[in-house]
Amino acid sequence: MKKLIVQIPCYNEENTLPLTVADIPREIPGIARVEIMIIDDGSTDRTVAVAREIGVDHIISFPQNKGLARAFATGLDACLRLGADIIVNTDGDNQYNGADIPKLIEPILKGKAEIVIGDRQVDSIEHFSKTKILLQKLGSWVVRKASSTDIPDTTSGFRAYSRDAALQINVTSDYTYTLETIISAGHRRMGIASVPISTNEKLRESRLFGSIRKYVTRSATTIIRIYTMYKPLRVFLSLGGIFMLLALVIGVRFLMFYFQGQGTGHIQSLILMTVFFSMGFQLIIFGMLADLIANNRKLKSVFEKSNSDAKQTDNSSDT
Repeated sequence: MKKLIVQIPCYNEENTLPLTVADIPREIPGIARVEIMIIDDGSTDRTVAVAREIGVDHIISFPQNKGLARAFATGLDACLRLGADIIVNTDGDNQYNGADIPKLIEPILKGKAEIVIGDRQVDSIEHFSKTKILLQKLGSWVVRKASSTDIPDTTSGFRAYSRDAALQINVTSDYTYTLETIISAGHRRMGIASVPISTNEKLRESRLFGSIRKYVTRSATTIIRIYTMYKPLRVFLSLGGIFMLLALVIGVRFLMFYFQGQGTGHIQSLILMTVFFSMGFQLIIFGMLADLIANNRKLKSVFEKSNSDAKQTDNSSDT
């Protein structure tokens, strides 16, 4: 029998938190104990007081707002320290239906997945505008390509993690964890699955989707940065190849003028060719160095996971 902790990142959720917590089942087949944790991200209202009043098991408070990604990562670490076998993440705005938690964790309990992401089926959400649906679909498609996964709703925050998966999750973004963790899991060849879920009525506006331009820009930056982190050689080789191709085109153009007796008037092309070739060569070298660093990071991750597994085995033996 396993221990499940449901973590809820919160920022000024005094009105919606009671609904969210009340919706979480305390008894689930295959689970010995269900606990609830909130990560208070510097709330200025009564979120923490309300959490105590409604019987939340664990409360972590930041003195000031650090953002959703930091709250999520801090919650994972705390759940691991508390001995969670499975961790479910949900939002404090009561967007997700807590009754779907048994369905969400079922693939993990059956050993069919390490990470499970709830698919909201965004086309069916009435309060989503056409623009938001389009952006959600486009973003999910890009993440699927970047992560080599088939997750239909990559921005869903309703997720379940096995203990092993949580141990391997690293969040470097200050904006959102949703895209980064999928790309990371995909490149680590972790078992990641999706199940359809239902959503509740909208109680407040999204705080991540306040500005479409800002959301798209920051999400795109996150995707590019994380993909480059895991596939640096491919990215830098592509960029280096583009610059070298430009250098080749400019060089051929210069030779054409040179053999026509007009080379003197196109010395600037020769200079530009040299600059582009040098940039391309340097990018390729950067890619090789970055690839070595990425491989060292993978080896370190494997070593740390092996140590963690060994410690867990020792603790089990002592018990």
